[in-house]
Amino acid sequence: MRFGWACLVRRIKNSKSAPLVPVGVRAREPAVHARMAVGYTRSDGTGEASCSVGRVFDAGQMGSSPRIQTVNHALFISTVVAYALSFSLYLFFLNTGKVLSGRLGTLLLATGLVTHYFVLLERSRGLHTVPYHDLYGSMSLFGWLLALTYLSLEFYHRQRSVGALVLPFILVFFLAAHLAPADKLSPPDAHGPTFAFHVALSILAYSAFALSFVLSVIFLGEERLLRSHKLGDIVWRLPPLELLERMSRSSVLVGLVSITIGTAFGFLWVDRLSDKYSFYDPKYAITLLVLLLYAVYFRLARATAWRGARASKLCVFNFVVVFFSFTVVNLYLSHSHRYF
Repeated sequence: MRFGWACLVRRIKNSKSAPLVPVGVRAREPAVHARMAVGYTRSDGTGEASCSVGRVFDAGQMGSSPRIQTVNHALFISTVVAYALSFSLYLFFLNTGKVLSGRLGTLLLATGLVTHYFVLLERSRGLHTVPYHDLYGSMSLFGWLLALTYLSLEFYHRQRSVGALVLPFILVFFLAAHLAPADKLSPPDAHGPTFAFHVALSILAYSAFALSFVLSVIFLGEERLLRSHKLGDIVWRLPPLELLERMSRSSVLVGLVSITIGTAFGFLWVDRLSDKYSFYDPKYAITLLVLLLYAVYFRLARATAWRGARASKLCVFNFVVVFFSFTVVNLYLSHSHRYF
């Protein structure tokens, strides 16, 4: 607590008829370290707080109490344990075919989704902003949406065999988001519900495309094993090739819808802030290219001449473009799309 006694005495001695009104001044620091001075100053019509009296506190300390830190740590551990156990049970199901282990794996994945959601929520409350405000939040949200997309496809197609091959990606993104060094780059100054929908839908599209990539790789691997007649128990427990194709198309459809709506929100948001953000961002061109490539895949994947390995290879190639967009373009070429 810090009081400006000298300033107060000087103000009392020089006081005239102007009343004292409360003011709040926020310094130009990141939200998590913002220092706020609350006190009183003369209402002299200048609109400036030349001298304020009050206590100065760190807003970041408000969300860093031992109790909150304990809760966040418990949520982190619970999420890691839930995802790790889910992966183990999915792997056991793939090796043995026991239905109970597969159901328990699904249950633990759903549990991990819930705790992961609260991890994102607590981070959002602590930063007083959206959870994808930096690279950490973007990676964590990507992992959460990847898990949500896979769980939805699992229920829709009634197939758990690929869970053991998807969970490692979810766990890696969640751990990398927490163990990565603190980001030194300032995030883009962007707010509002339109921006939030734009980013959330864009990351959902990336996660859906990532899932289609995993499914396409599984398809290519299983097809090669079948052609070489290297058949084992695990191969027989993997989904049929036709089902893998359908699951991949379903995932791509989710991505196409998400990226289309998300891009529309993005253009709407930029149009409102056209004096601050430019339409000539490389991210826009690469996003439209990704949209076109996956639309072509979705059309060709149903054609007889392209069904099977050719469509899966095209899907893998498309995700290489997505990965390039999410990494190189975001970090080095775009100024307003650093983390999404």
